[in-house]
Amino acid sequence: MKQPEQGWVFLFPLLSAYFSHAEQQLCTHRGDPEFPQLVKDGDIMLGGVFSFHVSWNEVETTYEEKPLRLQCTSLNFREFQMLQAMLFTIEEINNSSDLLPGIYLGCKIYDTCGSIARSIKVSLELVNGNENVSATSEACARPAQVQAIMGEASSSPSMAIATVIGPFSVPLISQFATCACLSDKSKYPSFLRTIPSDYYQSRALAQLVKHFGWTWIGAIRTNDDYGNNGMATFTETAEQLGVCLEYSLTFFRTDPWDKIQKIIETIRSSTSKVIVAFISQADMDVLLQELSRSNLTGYQWVGSEAWIFDFQSASRDNKRILDGAIGLSIPKAHVSGLKEFILDVKPLYLTSNDLFVEFWEELFSCKVKQSEPGGTQRLCTGHENLTGVENSFTDMSLMPIFSNMYKGVYAVAHALHDILGCNKTCNNKILQHIKGIRFKTKEGEEVYFNENGDPAAKYDIINWQPREDGPVTFETVGLYDASLPADEQMNVQQKSVVWGQNSEQVPVSVCSETCPPGTRKVLQKGKPVCCYDCIKCAEGEISNSTDSVSCIRCPIDFWPNEKRDACIQKEAEFLSHREIMGALLTAASLFGTWMTAVIALIFVKHRKTPLVRANNSELSFLLLFSLTLCFLCSLTFMGEPSEWSCMLRHTAFGITFVLCISCVLGKTMVVLMAFNATRPGRNVMKWFGATQQRLGVLGFTLMQVIICIVWLATSPPFPSKNFKEFKDKIILECALGSAVGFWAVLGYIGLLATLCFICAFLARKLPDNFNEAKFITFSMLIFCAVWITFIPAYVSSPGKFSVAVEIFAILASTFGLLICIFIPKCYIMLIKPEKNTKKNMMGPGPSK
Repeated sequence: MKQPEQGWVFLFPLLSAYFSHAEQQLCTHRGDPEFPQLVKDGDIMLGGVFSFHVSWNEVETTYEEKPLRLQCTSLNFREFQMLQAMLFTIEEINNSSDLLPGIYLGCKIYDTCGSIARSIKVSLELVNGNENVSATSEACARPAQVQAIMGEASSSPSMAIATVIGPFSVPLISQFATCACLSDKSKYPSFLRTIPSDYYQSRALAQLVKHFGWTWIGAIRTNDDYGNNGMATFTETAEQLGVCLEYSLTFFRTDPWDKIQKIIETIRSSTSKVIVAFISQADMDVLLQELSRSNLTGYQWVGSEAWIFDFQSASRDNKRILDGAIGLSIPKAHVSGLKEFILDVKPLYLTSNDLFVEFWEELFSCKVKQSEPGGTQRLCTGHENLTGVENSFTDMSLMPIFSNMYKGVYAVAHALHDILGCNKTCNNKILQHIKGIRFKTKEGEEVYFNENGDPAAKYDIINWQPREDGPVTFETVGLYDASLPADEQMNVQQKSVVWGQNSEQVPVSVCSETCPPGTRKVLQKGKPVCCYDCIKCAEGEISNSTDSVSCIRCPIDFWPNEKRDACIQKEAEFLSHREIMGALLTAASLFGTWMTAVIALIFVKHRKTPLVRANNSELSFLLLFSLTLCFLCSLTFMGEPSEWSCMLRHTAFGITFVLCISCVLGKTMVVLMAFNATRPGRNVMKWFGATQQRLGVLGFTLMQVIICIVWLATSPPFPSKNFKEFKDKIILECALGSAVGFWAVLGYIGLLATLCFICAFLARKLPDNFNEAKFITFSMLIFCAVWITFIPAYVSSPGKFSVAVEIFAILASTFGLLICIFIPKCYIMLIKPEKNTKKNMMGPGPSK
């Protein structure tokens, strides 16, 4: 229990000044007073307006006598649940030491019986606080006994109450009145609610319809403020989204039979298969009976929050007319301890109030007192419990609405806390403080009101999923949050939705056939926007959704598939060793490497023979090594280009070929100079000794290395994607970086090759029996021919074939050098060893 705290006591005398709405004057209470059904004493009082009954007995008025009080009928267990939620919250606040310490909240609860006139009357009773008939000044001078009114659950009664109490600035906080009209603060300045406005629900329903591609729909609404205002916003939003209404009908549960039949016939004769029902729960029950009687099945229903989560409607749908229905519901909520408090009905029994006696008897099917002697109905013991009882009172599906009541009472408590804790200069109107509060419940949910007195708009998307063993289950298949950006507000898990007849296919409801992905809509001239033709997307464009109004161009590295409904990654084209052409080139490279190694072994084995010694064995082995590198460098052109492979392939090719040609040039120069050195007075060979040959090869190769280093340092080759060659392919290639560097490398190789060819040509007819200059001449001729023809072939080859041409040129020129220079020698050493003599090497001429 709370203990009064020092600091709060001095405020009690000010409470009447803070909350007084009446002035000192004489007045008379006119008419019969309305007495509350439940009173809970407290320092500060709250009012509660509930429809514990939903109808009343009609009594014909004769105007000759005073009308009797309403005889209320048809108990509504849902409102008793709402009452329990309010009592639970008050008790929780009173037991709190942080909120309103030392002050106790009380309440006065009224039953309106669903009558708007009675709602107005009891609200005035709550504001005036004049329950007892009196003409004394004390009765009229008392302050208003309630500082806020909780309720009503329906929009029309809430509008009436808010209109009456608005001038008094007494807050009316509703937990279930959703009409968007109540957001108009010029008409309803003191109205607030803890449930979102239908403005957001209507827009969300329109977006939900659009989400599933339904562009040709029917609509039915309750003919009251709730239905008319909600459907007006829905229609406006639907038109903006390109959704057309084939018909829009009004319905009320008291409509005559012939009007209801016209509604049935309109639905039956329509071509649309989706019906949006902005209908109250009571009207939906009546309409559902008529639909069942007419066996009007096969339609997809889209519902508002008033009936989409109603267990009673689901239990009455025997013909499964609403199976697969989808709509919006207040998000699920949990308040710890609330369910147990609601189901603890013992305190209601102890009030001995007629209303709660009736509630007890209806709930447990017993009688508190036998009305007739010898009655057979079971007597109530007062110890009944809800174990085994199944009705709307034990159904907790409306827990989100109970949570709304919980948040509303807490909003009042926080506002009172702020008023009682502020100084004399602050605003003492509770309405202004409620509008500005922002707090979190014990479950962590944030509570606040916007400038229209509305909370943040969030909805669960509910789907009626059939069960074989009973009524449908209400499954949450998505979420709508109006506080998020427009493109993120609607989140639907479409795979979780079950439609009518347990179908997993989304129903179709369009004026024209749905344009499949890969096409776009073109409106038909003179027809509604929902009627259109389908045209295939242009080349390079796709549409990946049905009924697309435009096609989108694929990114540069993507290309449409055949149906043009998706962008697929363009095929990356590069020469790979896994394909036939790449495998053949790889095999040729490895074969050349093996062949070079075999020749090297042969030369090692015969290194002391005259043939090897006479042909500069040191340069021969260096040449074989360089040819091996030439064969292997062709492998760097295989595979997907990368930064290191692009730099390696061109520089390795340039350096190894220069090393190779430098060796050939050294051998040619030695042969040529050796012949000239035999002439009298010539001492040329001193410039072409072993050291000079090594330095020459090193110098020529070093020059190419310097060129490559400069190239790599300034603008090296790099991997690039060529999108211009093919529309549906990406050519992965190595860009040269600096063209000057590339042509400098090739030019230097060409210069050495030309010089080597000239020298070999000059030495081709020297008198040696085995003069290798003629073989070098032929190899250089092949080398130059290959690389001259390479240029046009390389330029004209598309994609990976250009790389294959370059590899082929490398292998062809390398094989030409290997075969022309070394195969004849191997032939002598292996097949004609008798010619591998010094005498045979010298020939018939004079001795050198």
